[in-house]
Amino acid sequence: MAILRHNLFQTQARLLSQAVPRRRASFSALRRSYLYVPCSSQRMLEKSLSVDSDVIIYDLEDSVAPKDKAFALDNLVKFLQGGRTPEPGRVSIRVNDQTTPFFQEDLHRLAECRDRYSGLVLPKVHTAEYLENVSTMVPPHSSPLQIVASIESAQAIMNIGSIAGWGKRPSEVEQLQFAAEDYCADTSIIRTRSRHELLFTRSQIVNAAKAFKLEAIDMVCIHYKDLEYLEEECQNGRALGFTGKQAIHPSQVSTIQSAFVPTSAEILRAAKILYQMELAQANRRGAIGLEGEMIDAPMIKQAENIIGIAKATGLDIPDVSVGAAVA
Repeated sequence: MAILRHNLFQTQARLLSQAVPRRRASFSALRRSYLYVPCSSQRMLEKSLSVDSDVIIYDLEDSVAPKDKAFALDNLVKFLQGGRTPEPGRVSIRVNDQTTPFFQEDLHRLAECRDRYSGLVLPKVHTAEYLENVSTMVPPHSSPLQIVASIESAQAIMNIGSIAGWGKRPSEVEQLQFAAEDYCADTSIIRTRSRHELLFTRSQIVNAAKAFKLEAIDMVCIHYKDLEYLEEECQNGRALGFTGKQAIHPSQVSTIQSAFVPTSAEILRAAKILYQMELAQANRRGAIGLEGEMIDAPMIKQAENIIGIAKATGLDIPDVSVGAAVA
């Protein structure tokens, strides 16, 4: 029995290292929090070095006044060319909208420090044609550029499938991101704390992202001082299928990171499912039962994903083999 248990654990460990979605290299690159940093502030650029957000988005768009655009761009380029910057895999840059007079200069200057960032957040992506146009303007580089498409309008929701599916090597859409305030402004939706008015739109974004194996990044919580409400909004977003959330203040980062991981109860259940699956296979049993419930293939896949995320974030995975029995 001891040998069987050892073999089961070996097989379980092998399975837990699999089931990684397309376009994401591994669970070790888990991305939950996306913190915006305005590039017009040297103080905030320096502070970003000490913030433990999974992703830092250096912002040239909404957080920068039109009169400060050129200064902010120059500030960012000099900062990224400096000696101490975040690891490039954690760095994305939100450029100005393609229709503005700042867009082409953004791309031109950012080519000077291309080795220092991996992602480009494109605002106001209404159609796949927008992405096609941008791809012709991005200078070639040895490493692929991760495109984040910001969904901000009714038109974008109508075209969400073609946006999510767009890809032109070496660039392709990696994430869909929801800009709720812009979307509400475009559609005249009145934003409330209940978020009910945005349920359809957020679900559409998640569904399109999942269809093309992309990450889905939820909206900013504008009540940045209310951490209880932030946690509630995070839990709601995770329940809808979002994989991470945008932040506008460093104080939001830890709450977001804690919310977008499995709970201890979810981890325990997932570990039990995978152990029962291996035990059943070892005994040549086709059906798997757990606590009076039949377990099917989709539930096993979910369990594998939960354990994979738990391992990536260093969460404890209980040993469920002691006293376990096939149901």
